[in-house]
Amino acid sequence: MRRIRLALKYLFAAFFVLGGVNHFVNPAFYLKIMPPYLPWHLPLVYVSGVVEIALGLLLLTKKFTRAAAWGIVALLVAVSPVNVHMAINHGLYPGYGVAALWLRLPLQLALIVWAYWYTLPVVGGRDGGDDLTA
Repeated sequence: MRRIRLALKYLFAAFFVLGGVNHFVNPAFYLKIMPPYLPWHLPLVYVSGVVEIALGLLLLTKKFTRAAAWGIVALLVAVSPVNVHMAINHGLYPGYGVAALWLRLPLQLALIVWAYWYTLPVVGGRDGGDDLTA
Protein backbone atom coordinates (compact mmCIF):
# COMPACT_ATOMS: atom_id res chain seq x y z
CA MET A 1 0.00 0.00 0.00
CA ARG A 2 2.88 2.37 0.80
CA ARG A 3 4.26 1.99 -2.73
CA ILE A 4 0.86 2.81 -4.22
CA ARG A 5 0.50 5.82 -1.93
CA LEU A 6 3.95 7.05 -2.93
CA ALA A 7 3.27 6.55 -6.64
CA LEU A 8 -0.02 8.40 -6.35
CA LYS A 9 1.72 11.20 -4.47
CA TYR A 10 4.18 11.63 -7.35
CA LEU A 11 1.28 11.63 -9.81
CA PHE A 12 -0.64 14.18 -7.74
CA ALA A 13 2.43 16.40 -7.39
CA ALA A 14 3.09 16.20 -11.13
CA PHE A 15 -0.52 17.19 -11.78
CA PHE A 16 -0.04 20.37 -9.76
CA VAL A 17 3.44 21.21 -11.02
CA LEU A 18 2.43 20.75 -14.66
CA GLY A 19 -0.84 22.58 -14.08
CA GLY A 20 1.08 25.45 -12.50
CA VAL A 21 3.54 25.58 -15.39
CA ASN A 22 0.59 25.68 -17.78
CA HIS A 23 -0.51 28.96 -16.13
CA PHE A 24 2.61 30.51 -17.69
CA VAL A 25 2.60 28.59 -20.96
CA ASN A 26 -1.10 29.12 -21.69
CA PRO A 27 -2.40 32.02 -19.57
CA ALA A 28 -5.12 32.78 -22.14
CA PHE A 29 -6.91 29.55 -21.16
CA TYR A 30 -7.10 30.64 -17.53
CA LEU A 31 -8.00 34.22 -18.39
CA LYS A 32 -11.04 32.94 -20.32
CA ILE A 33 -12.41 31.15 -17.27
CA MET A 34 -11.80 33.91 -14.73
CA PRO A 35 -15.08 35.12 -13.25
CA PRO A 36 -15.78 38.80 -13.90
CA TYR A 37 -16.11 39.51 -10.17
CA LEU A 38 -12.40 38.78 -9.57
CA PRO A 39 -9.92 41.64 -10.04
CA TRP A 40 -6.43 41.45 -11.54
CA HIS A 41 -7.03 38.46 -13.79
CA LEU A 42 -3.53 38.05 -15.21
CA PRO A 43 -1.71 38.50 -11.88
CA LEU A 44 -4.07 35.96 -10.29
CA VAL A 45 -3.35 33.48 -13.07
CA TYR A 46 0.39 33.85 -12.47
CA VAL A 47 0.15 33.77 -8.67
CA SER A 48 -2.01 30.65 -8.74
CA GLY A 49 0.50 29.04 -11.11
CA VAL A 50 3.37 29.77 -8.73
CA VAL A 51 1.36 28.42 -5.80
CA GLU A 52 0.48 25.22 -7.69
CA ILE A 53 4.11 24.63 -8.64
CA ALA A 54 5.37 25.31 -5.12
CA LEU A 55 2.78 23.10 -3.44
CA GLY A 56 3.37 20.28 -5.91
CA LEU A 57 7.11 20.35 -5.25
CA LEU A 58 6.68 20.69 -1.49
CA LEU A 59 4.34 17.69 -1.51
CA LEU A 60 7.35 15.61 -2.59
CA THR A 61 9.51 16.93 0.23
CA LYS A 62 9.00 14.60 3.18
CA LYS A 63 9.40 17.39 5.73
CA PHE A 64 6.67 19.48 4.06
CA THR A 65 4.29 16.82 2.73
CA ARG A 66 1.53 17.45 5.26
CA ALA A 67 1.78 21.23 5.07
CA ALA A 68 1.76 21.11 1.26
CA ALA A 69 -1.25 18.80 1.30
CA TRP A 70 -3.12 21.25 3.55
CA GLY A 71 -2.07 24.04 1.18
CA ILE A 72 -3.48 22.10 -1.76
CA VAL A 73 -6.73 21.54 0.14
CA ALA A 74 -6.91 25.29 0.81
CA LEU A 75 -6.14 26.12 -2.82
CA LEU A 76 -8.80 23.73 -4.10
CA VAL A 77 -11.36 25.13 -1.68
CA ALA A 78 -10.39 28.67 -2.71
CA VAL A 79 -10.93 27.98 -6.42
CA SER A 80 -14.16 26.03 -5.90
CA PRO A 81 -16.33 29.17 -6.18
CA VAL A 82 -14.89 29.69 -9.66
CA ASN A 83 -16.06 26.21 -10.66
CA VAL A 84 -19.50 26.86 -9.17
CA HIS A 85 -19.68 30.21 -10.97
CA MET A 86 -18.80 28.55 -14.27
CA ALA A 87 -21.42 25.81 -13.82
CA ILE A 88 -24.18 28.22 -12.82
CA ASN A 89 -23.27 30.78 -15.49
CA HIS A 90 -22.44 28.31 -18.25
CA GLY A 91 -23.69 30.78 -20.87
CA LEU A 92 -20.59 32.89 -20.16
CA TYR A 93 -18.40 29.93 -21.15
CA PRO A 94 -19.73 28.73 -24.52
CA GLY A 95 -16.61 26.71 -25.28
CA TYR A 96 -17.36 24.31 -22.43
CA GLY A 97 -20.14 21.76 -22.20
CA VAL A 98 -22.65 22.23 -19.41
CA ALA A 99 -22.15 18.64 -18.22
CA ALA A 100 -18.37 19.11 -18.10
CA LEU A 101 -18.75 22.26 -16.02
CA TRP A 102 -20.97 20.45 -13.51
CA LEU A 103 -18.67 17.41 -13.44
CA ARG A 104 -15.83 19.64 -12.33
CA LEU A 105 -17.55 20.05 -8.95
CA PRO A 106 -17.34 16.39 -7.83
CA LEU A 107 -13.88 16.21 -9.40
CA GLN A 108 -12.86 19.14 -7.20
CA LEU A 109 -14.14 17.25 -4.17
CA ALA A 110 -12.20 14.14 -5.21
CA LEU A 111 -9.01 16.21 -5.51
CA ILE A 112 -9.61 17.67 -2.04
CA VAL A 113 -9.99 14.17 -0.60
CA TRP A 114 -6.85 13.04 -2.45
CA ALA A 115 -4.87 15.95 -1.00
CA TYR A 116 -6.31 15.31 2.46
CA TRP A 117 -5.00 11.73 2.25
CA TYR A 118 -1.47 13.14 2.42
CA THR A 119 -2.23 14.98 5.65
CA LEU A 120 -2.73 11.62 7.36
CA PRO A 121 0.11 9.56 8.81
CA VAL A 122 1.01 6.31 7.09
CA VAL A 123 -0.13 3.33 9.16
CA GLY A 124 2.97 1.56 10.39
CA GLY A 125 5.22 4.34 9.06
CA ARG A 126 7.20 7.02 10.78
CA ASP A 127 6.00 10.61 10.80
CA GLY A 128 5.82 11.78 7.19
CA GLY A 129 6.08 8.08 6.33
CA ASP A 130 5.98 7.93 2.55
CA ASP A 131 9.65 7.01 2.54
CA LEU A 132 9.90 3.46 1.22
CA THR A 133 12.92 2.83 3.41
CA ALA A 134 10.90 3.56 6.55
